[in-house]
Amino acid sequence: MRFPAAITSRAFTFGVLTLAVLQSAQASQHDHDGHEHHHDDHHDHSHQPHHDHDHDHDYDYDYDYDHDHEQENSHAHGHRHDQDADIYAGYFQDSQIKDRSLADWQGDWQSVYPFLQSGALDRVFAYKAERAEEKTAQAYKKYYEMGYQTEVDRIVIQGDAVSFYHGDDVVTGTYGYDGFEILTYKAGNRGVRYIFALEDDAANANPGLPDFIQFSDHSIFPTQAGHFHLYWGDDRQALLDEVMNWPTYYPTDMSGQQVAEEMMSH
Repeated sequence: MRFPAAITSRAFTFGVLTLAVLQSAQASQHDHDGHEHHHDDHHDHSHQPHHDHDHDHDYDYDYDYDHDHEQENSHAHGHRHDQDADIYAGYFQDSQIKDRSLADWQGDWQSVYPFLQSGALDRVFAYKAERAEEKTAQAYKKYYEMGYQTEVDRIVIQGDAVSFYHGDDVVTGTYGYDGFEILTYKAGNRGVRYIFALEDDAANANPGLPDFIQFSDHSIFPTQAGHFHLYWGDDRQALLDEVMNWPTYYPTDMSGQQVAEEMMSH
């Protein structure tokens, strides 16, 4: 099984999102997993060598980390102390950012896309619609369907080996840490993508594997992730620009009801 070359720089899933679908969502509001995300029609960003860990990208759109201020002020994330809540919302100092290893994402993870398709997440969309009157539950579902869409239904991470599952098919590659990127948004908050590059030996054995994978889980230092958004492809820089499609993974042992409850807790 190979990753189609046509999707390595834009829609980073085994399936290809059509250009028409992508264009229709360009002006949409991004608020996946309970965090508000907005973007304008254009953006610019600067890039420094990625190993110095001090290179911001200025974006006109907000995603990955932007967060409802009402939630922040009401301490909706009651299990976090104030500093952690600020970091989760994307407000932190450069000195707080630490390198991370694949140990933070070890485990067996399932895509939430099948839960959306089965209707298990309908209560999440209804909950969102109640809180934001300008969008219906059906509109939320349509938006999240684009965000969650992927044919990679399971990911298993053991040591430095990452396995991508598509039904009964699986490809496995060895990935090494390639630093982090800081994303800076117009709203003033920021996000961090942790990047891992395919090792040469793995590339030779499995030429269809993506050259890069990028994790976003709202944390900026070593900690065990509870869920994550994963971006993958062969163009490191293009991945940083991806805002339309963010395959999302939760532990495989969680039911659809448990995933829905966890999403609504944010």
